[in-house]
Amino acid sequence: MKLFLALLALLCTLGAHSIAAEKRPNILFILLDDQSPFDLKVYDAKSPLKTPVIDRLAAGGMVFDGAYHMGSFSGAVCMPSRHMIMSGRTVWHLPTAPGALAQGKCPPDLEQQTIPAVFNRAGYATMRTCKMGNSYEAANKLFQVRRDATKRGGDDESGSAWHAEQVLDYLKEREASKDARPFFIFFGFSHPHDIRDGKPELLAKYGAINHAAPATIPPRHPLQPKLPPNYLMAHPFRHGHDDVRDEVAVSGVWKNRDEATIRNELGREFACSENIDIQMGRVLDRLKAMGELDNTWIFYTADHGMAIGRHGLQGKQNLYQHTWRVPFIVKGPGVKPGKRVEGNIYLLDLLATFCDVAGIPAPATNEGISFKPVLEGNKNVVRDTLYGVYNGGTKPGMRCVKQGNWKLIQYDVHNGEVRETQLFNLKENPDEFVAEHHDPKVVALTGVKPAKHQINLAGDPRHAGKLKEMQALLLAEMRRLDDPWRLWNQPNDNLPPPAPPQKPGKGKTGKKK
Repeated sequence: MKLFLALLALLCTLGAHSIAAEKRPNILFILLDDQSPFDLKVYDAKSPLKTPVIDRLAAGGMVFDGAYHMGSFSGAVCMPSRHMIMSGRTVWHLPTAPGALAQGKCPPDLEQQTIPAVFNRAGYATMRTCKMGNSYEAANKLFQVRRDATKRGGDDESGSAWHAEQVLDYLKEREASKDARPFFIFFGFSHPHDIRDGKPELLAKYGAINHAAPATIPPRHPLQPKLPPNYLMAHPFRHGHDDVRDEVAVSGVWKNRDEATIRNELGREFACSENIDIQMGRVLDRLKAMGELDNTWIFYTADHGMAIGRHGLQGKQNLYQHTWRVPFIVKGPGVKPGKRVEGNIYLLDLLATFCDVAGIPAPATNEGISFKPVLEGNKNVVRDTLYGVYNGGTKPGMRCVKQGNWKLIQYDVHNGEVRETQLFNLKENPDEFVAEHHDPKVVALTGVKPAKHQINLAGDPRHAGKLKEMQALLLAEMRRLDDPWRLWNQPNDNLPPPAPPQKPGKGKTGKKK
C-alpha cells in the first residue's frame, strides 16, 4: 500500500510539472503614442526624464537599439504604423495604402488575420485599451474586451491613469471569474502625443506649464529639459509637408521654435511620459501580486518617434533617427537580463514574434520576421537593410535606407523644387548633424559643438562610392516593397500613377486624435 501511494504521488507530481510546462505565456503589449527613444534615459543617459519602471524593465530584459516603424503615406503617421503592428504587413501592402486593395497587394478581410483574431482563435483572452482614431478599427473591435478612449488631460480621469484603470479592472474581473486562459493585453496610451497636458505636480518637476496662449512665449525655468543636441531654429530646407498640423498647429508650440517654447514643450512631454511610467508600474505590481508576472511577456514601444525641436522640426513627419526609430524593450521568460541588441526590427515584426513566443502559427498574410531568436540570444539582428518612407505631403516625398552604420535620406518634394540628399555615418554622427548645427548661434544655445566630420557627407567626393551604393540599395528596397513612386534620380520602372490612399475614416490627414 505504501508503495502504491508513493507511485501515485510521483505520478501526480510529474503530471503537475507537465501542466506547468505546457502553461502558455501571457503577453502585455505597451504602446505609447509618439515617443522618441532619446527621451528615455535608457537611450540617452543625460535625459532628465524619470522613468524608474521603464529602467527596471530594461535592466531585467532586453533593449533594442535598432527598432523602426518603416514609415507612412499619411500625415497621420500613427495610422499606417498601427496597421502594420496589428497585421504584420509592410507599409505598401496595407489595406489603407494607395492602390493596395485594388491591385491585389493586400488581401481582403485582413482584419481576420490580425493580432486579436489570431489570439482569439488560439484560445487567449484578449483585451485592449488605447486611444480612439488613426488606427485599424476593423481589427480593434475584434478584441474580446475593448475599452478605448482618447485621454490626454492633466488629471487621472482625463489622462493616462484612465488607461491603467481599464487594465486593472480587467485583471480584477479575470480573478473574480477565475478565468484561467492566458491573456493578450493591448495596453495603449493616448500620451505623450499632444496636447501634452501634464499633471501639475509632474509639470513642476520639469519646470513646464500647459502653455495655451499663441500670442505669448512660455516662461523659462531652470528645471526645463535642455535643448536636444541636434536642435535647430528651422529645418535647413522645405522637407515636403511644411504645413502639416504637427508642424504649425500643435497647441503650445504652433510655428515657434525658440528655446523657451521647445524646452517647455519637452517638459510637458516628460511630465506625460513620467505619468505613463507610474501607470505602467501599477499594472506590473498587480500582475506580480496575482502571480502572473513571471509568465508574462512584456513588450514596450511607441508607434513612432518624435522631433520636438530636433532638426528644427516638431512632428513625426520625417525620417531622422529621433522619429524613424522607436524605443523598444522586451522582458519575458528566458530573456537574459540587461542585454542590449541592435535587432534591426520593424514594428510590423511584432505579430510574428507574438505568435512565436506563444507557440501559435503566424497567419499566412504576415510579412514580418519573428525576432524570437534575438530574444533567445541566438541572433543580434534579423535583417541587414532597413527602408523608410514619408510621403504624406508632396510627392514622391522622402525615402531612406540604412545598412550597417550608413544611412541615406533623399527628398523629392514640392513638384521637383526641392531635391536634397543626406548621407550619414551614424557611428561617427549619431545625431545626424548637418552644416547648420555648426553655426555658433546654434552651438551657443545647445552647448554642443559638433566635430568637423559630423556633417552630411552626400557632397563629399571621398564618399561618392558609398553614396552610389546606398542609392542603388534604396532603389532595390523600393522595388522589393512595391513602393509606387520613384525619385528624380531613379528609373521610373513604367509605374502606373499611384492610386489615392484608401480612406481610413476620421483623422486621415494628421488631425489631432
